[in-house]
Amino acid sequence: MPSLSESTHGAVSQLMPGSVIGIVGGGQLGRMMALSAKYMGFRIGVLDPTPDCPTAQVADFQVTAEYDDRDAIAELARRSDVLTYEFENVDADALDLVADEVAIPQGTDLLRVTQDRIHEKTFINEHGIGTAPWRAVSSYAGLTAALDEIGYPAVLKTDTGGYDGHGQLVLHSADDLTHVDPSDVPPSILEGFVDFAYEASILVSGDGKNYVTFPIVRNIHKNNILHVTIAPAEMSDETAQVATDLALRLADGFKLAGTLAIELFVLRDGSVLVNELAPRPHNSGHYTIEACSIDQFDAHIRGITGWPLPQPKLLSPAIMVNVLGQHVEAARAAIATHPTWNFHDYGKADAKHNRKMGHITVLGADPVALAAEADASGIWDDLK
Repeated sequence: MPSLSESTHGAVSQLMPGSVIGIVGGGQLGRMMALSAKYMGFRIGVLDPTPDCPTAQVADFQVTAEYDDRDAIAELARRSDVLTYEFENVDADALDLVADEVAIPQGTDLLRVTQDRIHEKTFINEHGIGTAPWRAVSSYAGLTAALDEIGYPAVLKTDTGGYDGHGQLVLHSADDLTHVDPSDVPPSILEGFVDFAYEASILVSGDGKNYVTFPIVRNIHKNNILHVTIAPAEMSDETAQVATDLALRLADGFKLAGTLAIELFVLRDGSVLVNELAPRPHNSGHYTIEACSIDQFDAHIRGITGWPLPQPKLLSPAIMVNVLGQHVEAARAAIATHPTWNFHDYGKADAKHNRKMGHITVLGADPVALAAEADASGIWDDLK
């Protein structure tokens, strides 16, 4: 695991409006980062291989190139006062090469830890925080030995890459090993199943020294993709405190600048395990745009530009529902008849099946009832 002493991380002095924030990655998270930054008066550059990507539509300029194009990253650095990234699969070495030219407050150790599941699980455990039982494996013999220890069911996850269920194989019994090529087991982790009550997440934001947390939310997944977030999660004060404490502990461990998302398993006894980390704003935090006193993107921009961070407050319970490619037409049609639905479109050109194209946030006193009403609309019937 990388040493934090080697990081390019460092909090910046307060940047003034008119300064340029360079975003590596041009998807919806970059788009919403850019919109927050624009309200604060910053200018935006983006590096993304797709012309007129979602972030470029609201940015001042785009460097059109692959994410690992070091000349392009150097160009973005020259034209920016601070760099940030909107997803994990960024070339950390390329960012290190421009660290003398531009501030990278999040640093690259945060990237390296969250890009590598072994590093990530190790970092979490070394900070005294529980995870599902896991073992590192890199061979078929290592896999079978790990299964002897952890048992079935278990999930085999590639060490790097993968999202929304990609790069994962669920092993219910020895029969499922037929799906594994004995001669080709890439570096992976084997993770035991957890008998959890529900999945949750918490966001924490920082400026490198000071940290604030957002409300803990409950997440419901369909086909390994987040479907609905319910804010706040219904849990005991003790469980909420445990989740908040571990979020602050991890933020301090990273000397976090910007926003970090922490995905959780809440067990039936109220205890909490960490599932995964995301070194940037997160799908489950989109509800904060309407429902909180400061949203996750505002907090991210404040954290990387040296602006003070207020403690976020939940102004109203809410739900967030993802709009995937197959839902776009029906969701757009529903705008006319649902005045309380806050519809967000990400500006993506192709509405592919299961591709996140937007989201809807609804505020109200009873978020569980709101989620049921959304599902009753019929828009998401394919996920039942």
